[in-house]
Amino acid sequence: MNLRCLLVDDEPHALEIIESYIEMIDGLEIVGKCHNAVQAFSLLQSTPVDLMFLDIKMPKLTGTDFLRSLRNPPKVIFTTAYREYALDGFDLDVVDYLLKPIPFERFLRAVAKVMRLDSQAGPHLPTEPEQPLVEKELVPSERDAFLYFRADRKMVKVYTKDILYVESLKDYIKIITNTAKPLVVKQAISSVESMLPHRDFLRIHRSFIVAIDKISAWSPNHIEVAGQELPVGRLHQKDVGKALKMEV
Repeated sequence: MNLRCLLVDDEPHALEIIESYIEMIDGLEIVGKCHNAVQAFSLLQSTPVDLMFLDIKMPKLTGTDFLRSLRNPPKVIFTTAYREYALDGFDLDVVDYLLKPIPFERFLRAVAKVMRLDSQAGPHLPTEPEQPLVEKELVPSERDAFLYFRADRKMVKVYTKDILYVESLKDYIKIITNTAKPLVVKQAISSVESMLPHRDFLRIHRSFIVAIDKISAWSPNHIEVAGQELPVGRLHQKDVGKALKMEV
């Protein structure tokens, strides 16, 4: 039996991201998407929900106040851009607290925590922790991992295996892949860094993140990717040298 999920967020982009993540995991199904807590309250009266992904800062009623108003709430994972509400999440006994932008691997860890709790408490789930709800591996293969970026008024899927490097252009970033033309997105490079798997990508400069397996040559001051020579920032030389096992 699938975990029935309710998504509550006033940002359509945030709902799209969570929905795309859920679609990658067997054992989860979406039973509703709401743009505010009032809509979510109405849906909870008529629809069984096992897990709610709940934003905090929303119009009309905040996620924390909404959760306090529920007598028998489902399991809750907070999804928010604000760190300062972490203590509220602890007090409200939520399962996890995810900071936007949410990396897929961090999302998976939160879902796995819910599944472990349900396997211990719910008869509809396997009693053995070695047999999780998902039929496939919970973590998809690296070949299938992807992120969505908003560009040209649409959501563009980018597989992480195709990314060569990311370049900062002030308020924008340019994502260079080996499969399509560069994608320019209005987003900070630091937020993209948090979304990419750290074992596969390396920050080499305040303006560059590179895919480690795409590096063809390096020196203490430069790294070559797809024929492009990219600078290694002075403050990043030590971390780059450690990651690539070279002396600097």
